[in-house]
Parts: sequence; structure tokens; C-alpha cells
Amino acid sequence: MFGLQTGSKWSFGMIIAVVCAAVLVVALVAVSGFVYTRWKKRKQKDEERSQTILLYELASPKEVIITQEGELVTAQEFPFFDLATIRVATDDFSDSNKLGQGGFGTVYKGVLPNGKEVAIKRLSRKSWQGLEELKNEVILIAKLQHRNLVRLLGCGIEGDEKLLIYELMPNKSLDFFIFDPEKRSQIDWKTWFDIITGISRGLLYLHEDSRLKIIHRDLKPSNVLLDQDMVAKISDFGMARIFCENQNAANTKRVVGTYGYMAPEYAMEGLFSVKSDVFSFGVIVLEILSGKKNSGFYQTKHAQTLLAYAWGLWKEGKELELMDPCLLESCSIPEIRRCIHVGLLCVQEDPTDRLTMSDVVVVLGSDTITLREPKRPAFSVGRMITNYQSSIIDPSINQMTMSNISAR
Repeated sequence: MFGLQTGSKWSFGMIIAVVCAAVLVVALVAVSGFVYTRWKKRKQKDEERSQTILLYELASPKEVIITQEGELVTAQEFPFFDLATIRVATDDFSDSNKLGQGGFGTVYKGVLPNGKEVAIKRLSRKSWQGLEELKNEVILIAKLQHRNLVRLLGCGIEGDEKLLIYELMPNKSLDFFIFDPEKRSQIDWKTWFDIITGISRGLLYLHEDSRLKIIHRDLKPSNVLLDQDMVAKISDFGMARIFCENQNAANTKRVVGTYGYMAPEYAMEGLFSVKSDVFSFGVIVLEILSGKKNSGFYQTKHAQTLLAYAWGLWKEGKELELMDPCLLESCSIPEIRRCIHVGLLCVQEDPTDRLTMSDVVVVLGSDTITLREPKRPAFSVGRMITNYQSSIIDPSINQMTMSNISAR
């Protein structure tokens, strides 16, 4: 009987201990969860606050300028617009002012209080990529000035709204003219040649002549805008990367861009350099000349891609057959051949075989330079990428899109 009573008391004590321990564990978990939630919210708010402060510091730096009279003055480089002004400018983001839509947001036409027409890019709300793109655009374009780069006039940050204000390009984007037979027929060869040289000069500035060494990473016709005089201006620097002075290449696990314009080493391995942009430029040149889209070129009788088709014609001495017949009426045959030659040398499989943009600018401006023969271009045999994803929006004024593609 004594042993039974002792055992019962011990069992009751154990139950009490287990219950207390369980209550304590639950309490600790609850307190820990509460503390973690508070910490996470505070950290998120701090990050948002620091990111906003960083954007303001990057976008509107104060710098000292020495005037011709030798006086020191400070200047505000980059204006911010309040949300109310932008809402009025776009008629509260009216659908009637919508110019295009892409993965990172929507572009609207707007009229500022001074009467100036602008394009306003409204980045996706509560989007990490949208904020990263905004930071990239502000850091890069606000510091770059070139005839062949689109001008970023300012930005707006208020709550979840992230907005970029650009000069308005009344002639929309390059793809609107390349792939529309009716629009294409309205442009003579001189204008096309000026567009090609304009893109090349803009890229040369990014790669070699600006204060920064910049790789665009998403050069394509829809990211080349045309002003009222059909001057080409490169746009959309949301995925651009800045290189150090002595840096020549980099690697990424997050491949961004548009298939058909991405260099093979970038699409397959995530390796990118100035030669990645050169490849994209070469594709655009061949598309301008032919009026055909590389990614949709499936002439099985001849080749899998526009690049392979162009190279095959070149080898047979029939390169002029690549040309859109409507251009042959107004073109200079030597310039046409030179552009085809340059285009093929820009899309070589090996990046080291591709021209640099300084080479391209020099060659396009001269009719006496002898170029080496191109080799088989990238993706010409068994290298076609068939599984792809891209942003799709209607060709429109200032369409600035980004396609996000995960590396395989």
C-alpha cells in the first residue's frame, strides 16, 4: 500500500512538471514569435526608409560648380516630382493616356504644369524588382548625357508609388517600324543607316566614353526609342550593370533579357560583358536590314535563325538577298554590304571574335577599312533556345520593358 501511494504521488508530480514545462515552451514560442514579428516589421520599415533615403541621395546630389566668373555655386541635378503633380499630368493614370505595359509597370503619357509632354513609367507597386529597377535607372541615366540615350527627367517616390519621368519619344520604339511593313516602307535607307549608327554611338558611350562602364543587358528594338527626327535613343537601364574600370566580364545566376537578343554565353552560362551588348546590337542590325525578327525566323529550308540565314547568304556571295526589297530602291550597296558584314561580326559564337563598339563606329563611318571574314554565328547549328519567356506589350511610345529569365 505504501509503495502504491508513493508511486501515485510521484506520477502526479511528473504530470505537474510536464504541464508546466509545456506551458513554458508554448509561452516561449509565443513570445519569440511576437518578438520576431516585431523585429521583422521594424527591419522592413527600416529597409524601406533607408532605401527611400538612398534614392533621394542618389537622385538629387548636391555638387559644386565653378562658374565662368570663378564663383562656387551648388546645383540640384535631378528633380523629384510629387505624386499629386504626376496624377494631374496623367489625368490620374487614365487608360486613355496609357502608352504601354510591361513586366515592371505601365507607361503613361503626361503633360507637366509647364506644358512639356513626358512619358511616365509607373513601376509595379510593392515590387522589389521595381525598386531595384528604379534605383538602377536613377543611378545610371541621371548621370549619363548623350544624344543617343533617352533622357530621364526626374522621378517620384511616395508610399508604394515609384515613378520615372522621361522625355517623350513621339515616334515610339524601333520595333514599331522594323516589323510593320507599312511603317517600314515610309523610311528610306539613309534614316535606317542613321539609326544603326546612332545605336552604335550610344553603346560606345556606355561601354567606353562615359564616367561609368555600363553593360545594358537588355538591348532590343523595343528598348530603342525614336524622337521626332527619328534619332535613335537607347532606353531601359533597369537591368544594366556597372563595371569597374579594369573589369571585363561578370557572372550571374539570374539571367535577364530577351531570348533572340541574348548572347549565347549569357543565355547558357550567365556570363556577360560588353560583348554581350555587341551581340544584341548585331541582331538588331540584321533585323533592320531584313525586316525579319530573329526569334521568329523559322525558314527550315535554309536555316534555323535569321543569323544563320544571313551567314549562309554571305558565304554564297548572295548577301543582298537578305535585304528587304523596299530598301534596295534607296540604299547604297556598299553601305548595305558593310552593315551586313558588321552585323555578322557582332554575332560571332566566341565573344573574342566579335567587334567592339569602337570598331563598329569606325567601320560604319569609313568605306576603306577591310574587315575579316565572319565565322559561323551563334545559334546557327543546334543552339536554338526554344523554351523562353518574354514580356509582351503592344509597340507604343516609350515602351520600356524587361523580360526576366531564370538561368537553366
